[in-house]
Amino acid sequence: MGMKDSLRVMVVDDMATSRGLITQALDDIGVKNYITENDGRAALERMAASPVHLVLSDYNMPGLDGLGLLKAVRGHQALKKMGFILVTGRPTPEIVAEAKRLGLNNMIKKPFTSASMKQCIESVVGRL
Repeated sequence: MGMKDSLRVMVVDDMATSRGLITQALDDIGVKNYITENDGRAALERMAASPVHLVLSDYNMPGLDGLGLLKAVRGHQALKKMGFILVTGRPTPEIVAEAKRLGLNNMIKKPFTSASMKQCIESVVGRL
């Protein structure tokens, strides 16, 4: 059983289209064990109940945005070591700096390809 078979991923994005593009990329690279949420708070509750290895979170979401979710994950004893990748269309220097300060593992800019998503994930979890 390889990494791509055992890796548990949560995709968090308030836009169904964006969630679909991320999960399509995961399917393309062979990662099948993923769940999705459309809200940062719901994602945090679900992760606390059933932790995952890696979170792929949109930055721009109502309520709890990607940085807020990252901060909450890093502040939660059971979740703080999980991998976290921020997905954003506009990675401003301020967002990048704050994300790094909060313990972000990696970031990927929209639009992305399946190949660039694979590379981004592998930089966090190792070879798929």
